[in-house]
Amino acid sequence: MGEVSVLLAAANAGDRAASDRAFELVYADLKRLARRQLRIASPGHGATSLVHEAWLKLARPDAMNVNDREHFFALAARAMRQLVIDHARNRAAVKRGSGQIDEDLDAVATRVGSVGDTDRLLELDQALERLGAMDPQLVRLVEMRFFAGLELSEIADVSGRSERSLKRDWRKARAVLHANLDGSDLHD
Repeated sequence: MGEVSVLLAAANAGDRAASDRAFELVYADLKRLARRQLRIASPGHGATSLVHEAWLKLARPDAMNVNDREHFFALAARAMRQLVIDHARNRAAVKRGSGQIDEDLDAVATRVGSVGDTDRLLELDQALERLGAMDPQLVRLVEMRFFAGLELSEIADVSGRSERSLKRDWRKARAVLHANLDGSDLHD
């Protein structure tokens, strides 16, 4: 990730060639993240278009101050989350959902293309906003795990945290989000 960080810093300073080279180096990782997003989002985006849209968000001069590999993946996951949520909001504006289904975070990820997905995805986004007020680190973990599709072992590699502590945080985040998605009050 060192080379990418150097290239991104140069791109931030206006070096177009550095920006192009950084994109080449992270393209495969971004494509993998985008494929994960497409399992969550509705059809209408291809992995390639989602990668390019995310890169456009990431490559803005004011957006890309990457500290390390974990930070890059967190930024990419957040950019893709925002794109997917924006797409879901646009779909919801056209067609409102037909009722809610009681399900947890993992079930939301498996329901693609059926009625109500957009509403549940928007509810999840709101739940993540509330979780972020309690513990931003948990939101970052959810974004990397749920939206970017990284395994806990991969997150441990990029974050330098133990997989055991990540498992504990993942259980906590899921419990809080599940309670929120069920309409219960959030508790620490």
